Amino acid sequence: MNTQSTIELEQLNHWIDGASVPASGDYMEITNPMTGAPGLLVAKGGASEVDSAVQAAARAAKGWRNMVAAERGRLMLAMARKIRDNADMLAEMERADTGKPMAGARAEIEGSAAYFEFYGSLVYLPTGELLDVAPDQHVFTKREPYGIVGVITPWNLPMNQAARAVAPALVAGNVVVCKPSEITSRTTIAMAEMATEVGFPDGVINVVLGTGETVGEAIVSHAQIRKVAFTGSVGVGRAIGHIAAERIIPLTLELGGKSANIVFEDADLDVAAAEAVKGFTLNAGQVCSAGTRLLVQRSIYDTFMEKVVAETQKVTPGESLGPLITPAQFKRVQEYFGVAQQDGAKCLTGGDVAKVPDHEDGFYVQPTVYGDVSNDMRIAQEEIFGPVLVAIPFDDADDAIRITNDSDYGLIGTLWTRDVSRALRVADEINVGQVFVNVWNTMSVQTPFGGHKNSGYGREKGIDAIHHYSHVKSVSVKI
Repeated sequence: MNTQSTIELEQLNHWIDGASVPASGDYMEITNPMTGAPGLLVAKGGASEVDSAVQAAARAAKGWRNMVAAERGRLMLAMARKIRDNADMLAEMERADTGKPMAGARAEIEGSAAYFEFYGSLVYLPTGELLDVAPDQHVFTKREPYGIVGVITPWNLPMNQAARAVAPALVAGNVVVCKPSEITSRTTIAMAEMATEVGFPDGVINVVLGTGETVGEAIVSHAQIRKVAFTGSVGVGRAIGHIAAERIIPLTLELGGKSANIVFEDADLDVAAAEAVKGFTLNAGQVCSAGTRLLVQRSIYDTFMEKVVAETQKVTPGESLGPLITPAQFKRVQEYFGVAQQDGAKCLTGGDVAKVPDHEDGFYVQPTVYGDVSNDMRIAQEEIFGPVLVAIPFDDADDAIRITNDSDYGLIGTLWTRDVSRALRVADEINVGQVFVNVWNTMSVQTPFGGHKNSGYGREKGIDAIHHYSHVKSVSVKI
């Protein structure tokens, strides 16, 4: 790949066995979310392309698994350097596909490099333990790769989500077949090309483009794929789960969220308000961990909501707020504006599409805050996946815990209070995978990430992720 080339590509091909592979049939036309105009042409793959990628991965699997761990680590670190060296180009690709502001795109590229860097440094960790069973027995465990891992990623954080799954899978000794969203495929293809350039063997990273109904289903159903990592909607997660259950293969599912951001009366209200707005407008709210349910103690509700509205009105569509990434999501968020009105929620700011100069046909909406919401309203229970915040008053800690847990989701929770005892108690009792106190969502590559309930199961990130991309074998030797 010529990493200095323009991103104005006419068409995007698969990457299989270390080479670009044109579509065997049609290309899909993808819309530019900033303009609403036709954009990139993306190869439309199917079961045959998936099988080609799986066979390439199978040929590479033994050599990659048997490669000296230190050499795998060096390749991972070389990959991190390659990503950083081409960060501007990759960020431009992300912006072309998603429309997000460049600052956000660059942060995601840095995060992608960090995954390869972090997991590349973990190749020296022990991969098993010695068990003291009996004096005449030598018993030990070892972690082994599954073999070929299928990685299916969404459109909201394209390269970051791909790197988050691919890096731990590779360092555990697996090879991968990836399917990015057909809407945002550029940087996943670029990642695979860069891997070849820095010396990864052909077939270790393969990318098949296309829709979930064809490529995604073919990946989950393929007999040689022994583990699947999926990030996306609850509905698709359920469908994948049915196929995986029939095949009896493990999954990592990172699904939706309706995360609670809980503000107690003793919090630093100025800081909490600014962070609350960041929590629902980052990436135009298209983040599964977005803090879209704002729980505010009743005694400070009016004062705090004035601050939140003022902060929200500083967020400018087309500048600090990007568009919704897909036409379907643009329509969906507008439908929820109608749902909110039907529910009787009070719109405090926003609630409509946004017209951005020179991008009048882009998929922009106003950052929106609804007040006096009850937790049984649809806008409080359903994941909207846009820059829409619902504010719910509560009375005390028990009430906040009850409201937080009254949800089908359980991804993250955020608490704002100076009372450490209360913070620890609430953190213990809310049913979520991650809790943040007096800061919104400071997760790093080291922090295990995943949810409870409909938010999925398994963990990405941190050392825990390696355990989800490997399984344990025990060996007993009579001495």
